[in-house]
Amino acid sequence: MEQNYLLACVAIPVIGSFTLPIIGRVSEFARNVLALIFVGASLVLSIALVPAAMAGRAVSICYNLPLGFNFILTADALAVFMAIASSLVGAIIVLYSFGYISHYQNRNEYYLMVTLFLGSMMGLIYSGNLIFLYLFWEITAIASWRLIGFFREKEYVLRADKAFLVTVFGALVMLLGFIYIYQVTGSFDLSVIKAAFKTSSIPDIAVMLILVGILSKSATLPFHTWLPDAGVAPSPVTALLHAAVLVKIGVYVFARLFVATLTLSQIWYTVVPVLAGVSALVAAGAALVETDMKRIIAYSTVSQIGFIFLGFAIGTEVGCAGALLYILMHGLAKGGLFLCAGIVEQNTKTKDITKMGGLIATMPVTAVSFLICAFSVMGVPPFGGFFSKYLVFSGTANSGSVLITSIFLFGAFLTLIYLFRIFNMIFLGEAQKPPVKEGSRVMVVSVAILAILSIAGGILIKYPSEFVQVAVKQMMGI
Repeated sequence: MEQNYLLACVAIPVIGSFTLPIIGRVSEFARNVLALIFVGASLVLSIALVPAAMAGRAVSICYNLPLGFNFILTADALAVFMAIASSLVGAIIVLYSFGYISHYQNRNEYYLMVTLFLGSMMGLIYSGNLIFLYLFWEITAIASWRLIGFFREKEYVLRADKAFLVTVFGALVMLLGFIYIYQVTGSFDLSVIKAAFKTSSIPDIAVMLILVGILSKSATLPFHTWLPDAGVAPSPVTALLHAAVLVKIGVYVFARLFVATLTLSQIWYTVVPVLAGVSALVAAGAALVETDMKRIIAYSTVSQIGFIFLGFAIGTEVGCAGALLYILMHGLAKGGLFLCAGIVEQNTKTKDITKMGGLIATMPVTAVSFLICAFSVMGVPPFGGFFSKYLVFSGTANSGSVLITSIFLFGAFLTLIYLFRIFNMIFLGEAQKPPVKEGSRVMVVSVAILAILSIAGGILIKYPSEFVQVAVKQMMGI
């Protein structure tokens, strides 16, 4: 039964996505609801795998194919946690889309690509074979390319092309790293690769090649510029790509390969945190001076991804636990920020924060939801983001990395400044004339749900942290 859940978790959204344009020609309401059901199915089926994951069992499916391209799906605690985090935020974003996308063209294509994207994410998360991991990785690139270019203006299409070229180039370099591993081990199967490198570290050349793909997908310095440019996409797309799913693919694959499967040589435990720290500070600095609302939040994402990389790269149990919690808490909160920004943009007809002000008077739910999500991203207790950020800092400090800890503490301080700045300029001060109104009911409910989950993630931290502890022990073989 659990194997059926695992297969359906991937198959339902991937296959179902191609039926949506056909159904949309008959009934837009049915198409929208089905898109939510397909994504929601991945969430429900992943939750159904939690008991096995908590018991330390990995549910696996293997279909033998020629030339070592075996189709393998494996649901261990790491994969199940990541799948739940991604599909939860993804389902809320699809719900929000009911209101946001309703008056734009290309709606059939939108729901096809969003559902295909999330289904491919499930395939990537559960893949136990490097070739199929790469295949699903590239499908997400194609879907995100079409979503970023949803509006067909030339400038927007060029920015979508930029995102596609950067991430696909990185993926091709990463594929060379996978091929190098295959030459050494004779297999693309992660379990075989893990056994082959059980007593030795992976060659540095393979690490370098794979890191190019990971850093480009995660929009980490020096491959970060495509992410702020992708802010031309509709707000649910930017929430999906910037916060919930796309940029988390890179950190997930880093955890899957370099924490759970392979051992890095010692130099990488210095190189990756330094690179992540520089990326976090540069992006935070850009967020301080930017005036485009969505670009500020996008730079914030680049900065926060550095904290997740730090947690995984220092290689301690506490750090990895913090990084995993960070993926969930950041996805909830940053998704909420982008969706709030979408409501503001649609109603004010601008993304320039210098032309806003006083919106809390007419958009109280959006304003409060934005502030709650911002508190979580800042790491203010008792919001969910506090616990994840605290664990990352604790793990880094305990590893003896004083300089790295100081760099990221300064980055956390900058996070406070630029998020208070954007809240102040949008929602406080002199009210806009003529006054603007709240978004549609379904949009406001969606951002309120993410805000509530950002609070609940802190108050009920016991439950995700117990799951994370199991995942980290499996990853590190403790």
